[in-house]
Amino acid sequence: MYSKVLSLRFPKKLVNEPVVSNLVQKFDLSFNILKATIYPRKEGLLVLELRGQRKNFQKGLRYLKSLGVKVESIGQDIKRDEELCFHCGACTAVCPTGALYIKRPEMEVIFDHEKCSACEVCVIACPAHAMTVRFNRSLLY
Repeated sequence: MYSKVLSLRFPKKLVNEPVVSNLVQKFDLSFNILKATIYPRKEGLLVLELRGQRKNFQKGLRYLKSLGVKVESIGQDIKRDEELCFHCGACTAVCPTGALYIKRPEMEVIFDHEKCSACEVCVIACPAHAMTVRFNRSLLY
């Protein structure tokens, strides 16, 4: 499962169209609305977490852009607190991108930040609470 927090800016011609509903129906994606500011006959702003299979996610983004929706990724970042992590490997079992893996023979959990999609699955799985998510809140408020 792939997940990202996105900012969608709708041109005024689309604010009355079922764009997000189409993402669910046509591309098998799910969403969680974090903020919405949409006025009739004016530009709209929608901040949402969009989830689904990576290929469907990419198709959904292409669909949005083809309609003239401006799509931007909201700054979110996964961090690992090295002092809390005891290298149990629970996060490596759930990481969909391979950003977390076990270095052998040391049995050390490595976090490759470049591969991380910030899906937050590791945050839930970590028994030591060493994995945390940080959002760029300036875009959410």
